[in-house]
Amino acid sequence: MARTDLKPDSLAFTLRSAAHAVALVRSGTALPKALTRVQGYAETLPQARGAIQDVAYRTMRGLGRAEVLLGLLTTRAPEPAALHGLLCCALTLIDRDADEVNAPYEIFTVVNQAVEAASADPAMAHAKGMVNAVLRRFLRERPQLVAIALRQPSAEWNYPDWWIESMRSAYPQDWQAILRAGNVIPPLILRVNHRRTTPTDYLALLASQQIDAHQVGPDAIRLERAVPVLQIPGFAEGLVSVQDAAAQLAAPLLDAHDGMRVLDACAAPGGKTGHLLERADLMLTALDSDPRRLKRLEENLQRLNLSATLVAGDASNTDWWDGQLYDRILADVPCTASGILRRHPDIRWLRRKADTGQLATLSARILDNLWRLLKPNGKLLFVTCSLWPQESEAQAAAFAMRNKAERLTAPGQLMPTATTDDDHDGLFYALFRKPED
Repeated sequence: MARTDLKPDSLAFTLRSAAHAVALVRSGTALPKALTRVQGYAETLPQARGAIQDVAYRTMRGLGRAEVLLGLLTTRAPEPAALHGLLCCALTLIDRDADEVNAPYEIFTVVNQAVEAASADPAMAHAKGMVNAVLRRFLRERPQLVAIALRQPSAEWNYPDWWIESMRSAYPQDWQAILRAGNVIPPLILRVNHRRTTPTDYLALLASQQIDAHQVGPDAIRLERAVPVLQIPGFAEGLVSVQDAAAQLAAPLLDAHDGMRVLDACAAPGGKTGHLLERADLMLTALDSDPRRLKRLEENLQRLNLSATLVAGDASNTDWWDGQLYDRILADVPCTASGILRRHPDIRWLRRKADTGQLATLSARILDNLWRLLKPNGKLLFVTCSLWPQESEAQAAAFAMRNKAERLTAPGQLMPTATTDDDHDGLFYALFRKPED
């Protein structure tokens, strides 16, 4: 992306940067990586980075509707891809009632700054008049255009058509609620480190700093308003970690006790690793195939003043294994991540229908391999953040049959929910015991 004289604190700079990030997502790049690749993003002040991220994530949540509207407003797809991204970002911000409460920007400010963003970018400067015309026409004809757009499921629900149909097929009674939950901006959920404090004491600490919060699980605290991570009281000292309430179920379900030999497979970035070590003194091996992600896991453990054996390796083979069996294995296997869309709204636009089968095959291979590493009478917890039965319940049932595993009590499929007292992502849990030889 070309450097320009746009001020980093301007909405034009924000729109231009977010537009390039959206274009990268549409070409197959995950949004967090796309944002880091946008030139100038890393050098901007935290407030500017936050604004760019906010617009990019808003656009991902509203991309289906924005793209349908753009198709109604233009005779051919805008090029280059960044121009398409800019128009989608701007449409997402102005596709609302003029007097909508809590809107981040004034409608005509968005239009003017979108034109400024196009003017300042050599790749889009030729289309500044078109940007102005498209956005102003939308404002004039919004009711009619929106009514037409909403006839298409991708605009109504902001998911690809195949995703909507697959969800309807898998959950004929609940598919609408599931899709709606995936479009909700998630709250900030913290996990209290019981080695350092208690939920009651930590809530008192938050109250002393005028931060509203309440407890939503044994170790889970929900903040009423999001706070930058480094500004969370006690975060740097290891009092708490950021972790969704559903993900906090893994450690207690695995039931690991002091002195046990435990494997956390596919461990990075280490949320569940940290929780396991907060609950018991374990000989824990954290395995992940990506050495860079392991570095992040190591940093998280250092913040918590905890330690584990970190190993870079492939959970589908034993090239990394030292030959000693484990008492407990946590298998958080690769999946389409369809249950965590509210935190990662780009996933719906990156996945393809065939991915479900391919990832289920890989996960089955990992589970079968890990089962060989478990002691008799040991427990393996299968976790996935998918809602597709092929990756969750069907996978668990097939695994139990292949390996003659005893299935123990576990939550099964948790649907994403977004209420004040029950707020969590969509995860699946299945717990197995290995029979004695």
